[in-house]
Amino acid sequence: MAQRVIGQARALTVTRECDREVRLTTMQEIAPGLWHWTARHEHINAQVSSYYLQPERVVLDPILPGQGIEWFAQHGAPEHAVLTNRHHDRHAWKLQQAFGCEVHCIRNGVHELEGRGPVTPFDFGDELPGGIVVHEIDAICPDETAMYLTPYRALACADGVVNWGGAEQLTFVPDWLMDEPELTKRRLRDAYRGLLGLDFEQLLLAHGEPVTAGGHQALTRFVD
Repeated sequence: MAQRVIGQARALTVTRECDREVRLTTMQEIAPGLWHWTARHEHINAQVSSYYLQPERVVLDPILPGQGIEWFAQHGAPEHAVLTNRHHDRHAWKLQQAFGCEVHCIRNGVHELEGRGPVTPFDFGDELPGGIVVHEIDAICPDETAMYLTPYRALACADGVVNWGGAEQLTFVPDWLMDEPELTKRRLRDAYRGLLGLDFEQLLLAHGEPVTAGGHQALTRFVD
């Protein structure tokens, strides 16, 4: 019994600490109508990034900001929640419950979301609400995408590239998250190299801060 109480106390401490960190996050408008924020993901115990295309009413890889559901109620309820891979549903279901927004996931990743809520599948090459064009990355997982946000000249990436050290420090996730690290890295570089023909300035990352200027140059350095 005492052990259970101690465990509950530790869990409460962690929860309070996570809540405190979430409250400290702020919404940043990184381009007119394009919002970025970070919050702690309760399942991986790490800060992750989300984005809101406000005029288009599209939220990308949604996790609730510190201001909670209320922020969206005040700034325009999302109509679509788009996932860059199957692992990034995060708080999409809370937004769906609150606003009835449509959750979109790449077709070959939809199986992961079974039983969580209604999902609209899409395919590589599709254009989604908000002028988002879906590109295939694969390599790290079959449903890995990159998404070109046409109205913002921005490229959104899922897990294939992260930015945990600033704009000059684009890197890969740790090797232990890859089945064959060196092969996976080579294939990821090849896939991103194939997107350098796109006209983008911003690089929107699901893990780490976005590169809001010079994103194309940063990705070019990363793949070389």
